[in-house]
Amino acid sequence: MSNTPPGADEFIALIESMGRRVFVTDDLIDLRKLDQPNEIYVLQMLSASTAAGGRGGGMGDRRVVKVYHFSCGNGGCKKVSETEDAEKIESLDLPYHATAFPILLPDGKEKLVSGVADKDLAASYRTALGQ
Repeated sequence: MSNTPPGADEFIALIESMGRRVFVTDDLIDLRKLDQPNEIYVLQMLSASTAAGGRGGGMGDRRVVKVYHFSCGNGGCKKVSETEDAEKIESLDLPYHATAFPILLPDGKEKLVSGVADKDLAASYRTALGQ
């Protein structure tokens, strides 16, 4: 990945790895254009079996077990923090309005994830997580 922005390797690895995640951002994520600031929160959901017997509609358990915070801008992307602090995580408003959310990778490919670009929600995460 020679065209990977500085510091973005860990973020890209998280996007491409298996697991249920919801992305909450200030703005849409385009890793080809990192000139504008963008705060990104990645909610790692509890990994559970997708076998029959879970919640209806295939939604499964919506419990967040870890939150990653990345800050992108000025041509790069860096991990600010990650937490598994249950008290802080429980204080977050979950984005039940999250939908299919495109992330543009440095090579121009699009990766669809579950997420929402919501400046107010991202700001509430900054406050709740003490950042």
